[in-house]
Amino acid sequence: MNAIRLLLVDDDALVRSGLTFMLGGAHDVEIVGEAADGAQALDVAAAVRPDVVLMDIRMPVMDGLDATERLRARPDAPEVVVLTTFHADEQVLRALRAGAAGFVLKDATPAEILGAVRSVAAGDPVLSPAVTRQLISHAAAADRETRTAGARHRLAELADREREVAVEVGRGKSNAEIAATLYLSVATVKAHVSRVMTKLGLNNRVQIALLVHDAGFLEER
Repeated sequence: MNAIRLLLVDDDALVRSGLTFMLGGAHDVEIVGEAADGAQALDVAAAVRPDVVLMDIRMPVMDGLDATERLRARPDAPEVVVLTTFHADEQVLRALRAGAAGFVLKDATPAEILGAVRSVAAGDPVLSPAVTRQLISHAAAADRETRTAGARHRLAELADREREVAVEVGRGKSNAEIAATLYLSVATVKAHVSRVMTKLGLNNRVQIALLVHDAGFLEER
């Protein structure tokens, strides 16, 4: 199996050194580059084509939010895991909306950070439904009503079965679990998930889950 190509992005050289020390010895991870800000990350990513980017949020020149959005808009975009010091932060939520596949705390154990890298490389988001709810609860109350209406309008573009699959994604279920719940084949579920992302202009399951949470559909059952 090919090693996971990992790019480290943080404006603190000591943090990058620590991550290199923690992750560099893993047999299935190859650290292919480092960057000290978001703008540099875009250039390095274009040159080394990582599978996963560990991305700090608060950086000079270009922050991790803009860098994540621009990276995820590229063809064959790498997965992005956000590095943060706070587990319930509006900026974390913005990064997830921009296309990050999850986040890890900077004080997480090496095993937790390595597990996050491996999970997103395998296509699995690093975000539980409980954490999603906690993040969304920290969004500004004044923004919530508008966001709910907008999310419901977008989800109304889906066919009924596609919307049902999207809601189950929002509940944190795997394709196999959704298939069992809705009496579909796993292949059919995968096809529905792909169509949902295409129709709504989303690029991963986290964004589907956030949209479903915004719409308030999970509280209606």
